[in-house]
Amino acid sequence: MRNAGAPHQPSSPSSISVLLERVTVSSLSPFCPLTTRQSLRPYLSMASSLTAAGTQPSAPSFSGLRHTCPKLEAAVSFSHRVNSSIRLVSSSHRSPRGVVAMAGSGKFFVGGNWKCNGTKESITKLVSDLNTATLESDVDVVVSPPFVYIDQVKSSLTDRIEISGQNSWVGKGGAFTGEISVEQLKDIGCKWVILGHSERRHVIGEKDEFIGKKAAYALSEGLGVIACIGEKLEEREAGKTFDVCFDQLKAFADAVPSWDKVVVAYEPVWAIGTGKVASPQQAQEVHVAVRDWLKKNVSEEVASKTRIIYGGSVNGGNCAELAKEEDIDGFLVGGASLKGPEFATIVNSVTSKKVAA
Repeated sequence: MRNAGAPHQPSSPSSISVLLERVTVSSLSPFCPLTTRQSLRPYLSMASSLTAAGTQPSAPSFSGLRHTCPKLEAAVSFSHRVNSSIRLVSSSHRSPRGVVAMAGSGKFFVGGNWKCNGTKESITKLVSDLNTATLESDVDVVVSPPFVYIDQVKSSLTDRIEISGQNSWVGKGGAFTGEISVEQLKDIGCKWVILGHSERRHVIGEKDEFIGKKAAYALSEGLGVIACIGEKLEEREAGKTFDVCFDQLKAFADAVPSWDKVVVAYEPVWAIGTGKVASPQQAQEVHVAVRDWLKKNVSEEVASKTRIIYGGSVNGGNCAELAKEEDIDGFLVGGASLKGPEFATIVNSVTSKKVAA
């Protein structure tokens, strides 16, 4: 180890080459933070030329990423962080505003997607648990029951919690067997609808443009939209996370008349129902990129106001750490939303965002 008072000695090209070989193994994991894996690629490709030339050129910038790449010398200093799967920290990281560490200016938002689960009996118990739960006041809370139970839930659930549909048709109702219209959702008391969920995309086969049109119609009729985006495992492994999310965002942006009642839900498909949850750093880096995309492609105001929530195996045990991240403005919860006390814990994770003024 170098003595504290000794002058810094730049790493030799050969030592850099050895380092690059070592970090290659870490960078191959799909669960290594995305910006870390992407930022290593140019260094790996430059290893042989650096060894021959004995120089340390500045690393190029990467379009679409908020985190700028440091010079190659910095790669040496963070090698131990790569091995422990900690991403590079942006030099432009924002400090919390007010007393809550949120980048979005809206209230914390937690939605419970009950999917195709429940019976009259189990839902009666779940509603009872939610009605007796103590929930933080500064959180917007929404639950999304199966269509056939919406009326039961609406008639018995506290007004503190709003109701969402899990899907809606692309236009006015009519001869569309099996579909649910926006007008019907409003008539039964729904305030929101979930659109673009990965199960609708990858199981049912809905395309980006179709989902965007559905969102536009729902918004035009006064429903709020929880707009879901997210990449599959093979897309993350291929380094296409941002490309996939941005394409899905663009389909919404091209269609919606306004973003005032849109909540964006980032749900990596590989984390939904698998028990694998994105680390707080992995979720945060995508949320940051999504907010940057909105700023550059929609407006700075929309980027600031739009809440970006995380979904993918969120539960009572991991919600607090996820909630601490500045750009995570809440959660869309699957399985854990079927358990009243645990869902209440997730709602109340907003307290993890609160910091000393």
